Amino acid sequence: MQTAQFLEASSPNAAALSTGLLIARLVFGLVMSAHGAQKLFGWFGGYSLTVTGGFFEQLGFRPGRVFATIASATEIVAGLLIAFGLLGPVGPALMLSVMIVAAVAGHWSNGLFATANGIEVPLLYGIFAVMLALTGPGLFSLDALLGLEALWSPAFAAAALAVGVIGGVGNLAARRRPAPSTSDVGLRTT
Repeated sequence: MQTAQFLEASSPNAAALSTGLLIARLVFGLVMSAHGAQKLFGWFGGYSLTVTGGFFEQLGFRPGRVFATIASATEIVAGLLIAFGLLGPVGPALMLSVMIVAAVAGHWSNGLFATANGIEVPLLYGIFAVMLALTGPGLFSLDALLGLEALWSPAFAAAALAVGVIGGVGNLAARRRPAPSTSDVGLRTT
């Protein structure tokens, strides 16, 4: 069943539900796009692509500048698709993909909470992406306006999320982790 029809048929509060989805989509989507723009363009207090590329190299993504460009552009596109509620679960799947990579490559070893640079923020973005892919954008979206609600079918959402997971895992598989240096390992005595 199409998202707009489901909301209209299932609840007298469809407008309230859609308003909540709109607010969440705008906040998560626009902040994700801004996060990507920080890396790609150095906007909003971000670093340049050169600095971000160097960081990606440290994480084992080579060439770092290429991986940083792809990750940043994906964050921008995912965020805008989500904010506008356009093209079904494609935006959420893209967001999930980059959040899997961010959580594992950049935050996993630091635990859960953001105060220790843990996985908290990518986990929240990733869970939001899954939730949005499964619920749809609501009535106040470009998909609803353009009659594209069919893109939010359970089968398409599941397929898009699966592609997002495969993309994230594939990206992690392409990573070449740097070998620990002697300063990282410490000197051993026998």
